Amino acid sequence: MGRLIARMKGTVSIGDFSRMTHLSVKTLRHYHDVGLLAPAETDNRTGYRYYAKSQVPIAQVIRRFRSLGMPVEEVRAILSTPDPAARSALIAAHLDRLEQQLQETSAAVASLRAVLMHAEPPITVEYRAVPQAQALAISERVRLKNVSEWMSAAFAEIYEALRSQDVRPVGPTGALWPTELFTDEEGDATVFAPVGREVRAVGRARPFVVPPAELALIVHCGDHKADIDRTYGALGTHVAEHEIGVDGPVREYYLVDRFKSPNDPQLRTEIGWPIFQAAKRSR
Repeated sequence: MGRLIARMKGTVSIGDFSRMTHLSVKTLRHYHDVGLLAPAETDNRTGYRYYAKSQVPIAQVIRRFRSLGMPVEEVRAILSTPDPAARSALIAAHLDRLEQQLQETSAAVASLRAVLMHAEPPITVEYRAVPQAQALAISERVRLKNVSEWMSAAFAEIYEALRSQDVRPVGPTGALWPTELFTDEEGDATVFAPVGREVRAVGRARPFVVPPAELALIVHCGDHKADIDRTYGALGTHVAEHEIGVDGPVREYYLVDRFKSPNDPQLRTEIGWPIFQAAKRSR
C-alpha cells in the first residue's frame, strides 16, 4: 500500500487525466495500445494506468492534431522525431492537405448551391468523327475511387517513356472510360498520348491504336472534382434526347491538363460520348 501511495503522489489516475485533457478513457487506452501516449506507470497487479502531470501538454498537442484529422501514425512520427526541421515538415505537409481539403469543400458547397438553384448554363455540343490514332498507352483494370491517382501516375509514366525516346505527343492526351467503370465501380481503363511515329514499350506503357469513333463532345472547364458530373449529365441528356447514343467507352481529351497548367480554372477536358451517324454541326 505504501508503494501505491508513493506512486500516486507523482501521477494521476486515468480518470483524472481524462478530465484534465478532455480525452476519453477509451481514447487514452487506444493511444496507449498504438504507442502514441503511454502512461507514466501501469500497476502490474491491477492494470490501472497512471499519467504524469507533465504529460498534459503532450496530450493537448495530440488532441489538437487529431481534431485536425491528422492520422495517428503521423502524430506518432511528429512526437517521436528529435529533429525540429523534420517535425515542421510533417506539420506543414498536413496543413497543406487541410488547405486543399478546404478548397475542395468550398467548391463542393458552391456546386451544391448551383444544383439546388437549378443554375444550368447553356451548353455547346459538337459532333465529330475521330480517326484512329497511334499512341503510347497504359491499360489496366482500375477502381472508380482510385481513378484520379491511377491516372496521374500513369500519365507521368507515359510522359517519361516518351522523353526517353525523344518523342512528343502530337495532340492532347486522352482516356477511354468503359461503362462498367461507372456502373460497377471497376473497369478496364486506358490513358494514352498520341504519337506521330512508332514507339517502343517502356514499363507499363505500350504502343496502342486508339480506335476511330463518332462522338458528341462537350468541354468541361476546371478540375474534375468541380462539377464534372454536371457536364457529363448535360452531355448524356443531350445524347438521350436526340436518341443517338451507342455502346462504347466514353472518351476524355485533356486539352489543358495539370502537366500544362497547375491552375484549376485553366484546366480543360473535352468529353466525348459515342454516338451513331454524327452530324457535322454544333448545337
